[in-house]
Amino acid sequence: MRLTGVVAAALYSSTTLLGQVRADDSDDAVESSSAAVAESSTTSVLEKPTFTPSTDIKADFVEQFTDDWESRWKPSHAKKEDSKADEEWAYVGEWAVEEPHVFKGIEGDKGLVVKNPAAHHAISAKFPKKVDNRGKTLVVQYEVKLQNGLECGGAYMKLLQDNKKLHLDEFSNASPYVIMFGPDKCGATNKVHFIFKHKNPRTGEYEEKHLKSAPTAKIDKKTTLYTLIVHENNEFEIKINGESSKKGNLLDDFTPSVNPEREIDDPKDTKPDDWVDEARIPDPEATKPEDWDEDAPFEIVDEEATKPDDWLEDEPTMIPDPEAEKPEDWDDEEDGDWIPPQVPNPKCEDVSGCGKWEPPMKKNPDYKGKWSPEYIDNPAYKGVWKPRKIPNPDFFEDKTPAKFEPMGAIGFEIWTMQSDILFDNIYIGHSVEDAEKLKTETYDVKAAIELAEEDAAKPPPPPKPESPLDLKFTDDPVTYIREKVDLFYTLAKKDPVEAIKTLPEVAGGIGALAVTIIALILGIVGMTGGSPPPQVKKAAEKAKQTANETKDQVVDAASTATEKAAEVNKRTTRSSGPAE
Repeated sequence: MRLTGVVAAALYSSTTLLGQVRADDSDDAVESSSAAVAESSTTSVLEKPTFTPSTDIKADFVEQFTDDWESRWKPSHAKKEDSKADEEWAYVGEWAVEEPHVFKGIEGDKGLVVKNPAAHHAISAKFPKKVDNRGKTLVVQYEVKLQNGLECGGAYMKLLQDNKKLHLDEFSNASPYVIMFGPDKCGATNKVHFIFKHKNPRTGEYEEKHLKSAPTAKIDKKTTLYTLIVHENNEFEIKINGESSKKGNLLDDFTPSVNPEREIDDPKDTKPDDWVDEARIPDPEATKPEDWDEDAPFEIVDEEATKPDDWLEDEPTMIPDPEAEKPEDWDDEEDGDWIPPQVPNPKCEDVSGCGKWEPPMKKNPDYKGKWSPEYIDNPAYKGVWKPRKIPNPDFFEDKTPAKFEPMGAIGFEIWTMQSDILFDNIYIGHSVEDAEKLKTETYDVKAAIELAEEDAAKPPPPPKPESPLDLKFTDDPVTYIREKVDLFYTLAKKDPVEAIKTLPEVAGGIGALAVTIIALILGIVGMTGGSPPPQVKKAAEKAKQTANETKDQVVDAASTATEKAAEVNKRTTRSSGPAE
């Protein structure tokens, strides 16, 4: 009960501080809102180059979506194959080639755009000739622009297997592919896929190999450049915007592994019946000590505790609410006798407690709990049983998985919840230098302009406060409190009364801190059920008196605080201004 009264004083002082903070923030919020309405949004007018197709880039396939793009790209009219779905899904998503509407970097630069949200899209283009990287480096590079962001969907490409059955209008999720590469995000998944299909030389079956620890996709409305480089020695590298984000080896960094284990567990081997795999056991020779009392309770009554002097044993802890009134529509015959609600007894707030006093419980020094023998090392332990190894009948070793099967087309087969995903500047070839040159001519140019456009679209930063009194709590709570306390300390060294009048919320906060510390001490002592020592009582009374004096000073200063703060602010501003 004593703890409640002291905490109430702390809460009062804390409320004073929070009230001042909220008042300051309310004024600042109005000013910010007015400034936002008065200031119209502006975008910088940047000089942008005009798009010119690259003609000197040599590669198996380069696509910049010029006016003749429809002669190469064909939307799919197939059905999406899904054995788990009850209905068939058609690729109804539409495609268009157009300039970006968000952060356009180059005039006239068009890209392939996904037009429909929440739809399945599929489109593909055949290569002029099959792409065979055997004995060569394979370089795959393309731009992705998420104009509406990406919450759930893919923006990856597929390099399709070259075969006679490859028909663009039948391209679907079931079409055989060699490599799948690009960003994919939905829920907790956000990564850059690199998947390749590997042919088992023993069975002839294909199996997907997924990159472990794939890099995180860049979810940005600006253009992002994704580059995949696979060398003939099985080393690979993934770059994002020209910077390396993942390096590895096809033999080591994919799951399932390209090559199976040489040995496997013998499926016919079984653990012997007499095999002991318990490393530790209860000591069979241990006995319970004679003085071990398993029935001793965990806690016992503290016989040394005494009832506090101010304990009101004749007062109930709860009393009928004296201010409660029987509702006018209460019918004693139908509703029964009206009984006022119970409220805490106010007489118990400033004393140790009310009602029947009972000594508190304390930990039983003789408590030992249920006895159990100690554990010892098992002398019969043989270790963890494992089946014996036998040669893997399905073992093979492919030392050159980088020799991918020939690829005959490129396709985008995706589902996305966001529209206006734009693809551009696709490079499929064997020259890292040519891919870098295309990056220099296209991505590097637009990336700088898009970044400038993004910076221009950002709202200007708020002006830096000229004095501590101009600070806002919501902008930087730590700096707000530190600066306010420093200013209070500086003023208090010269004139404590002026410090309290100027910053009453800081004075109240300091008082609240002192009271809270004393309250914690009293709370700890109160929980033991005993009376606090005289020195603690004296400190509590002094803290309570200090809190009341601080409260009175805060109330007296409240009426003049605004005027005093304005004067200090004016003096501070003048002192920081230019000398005349």
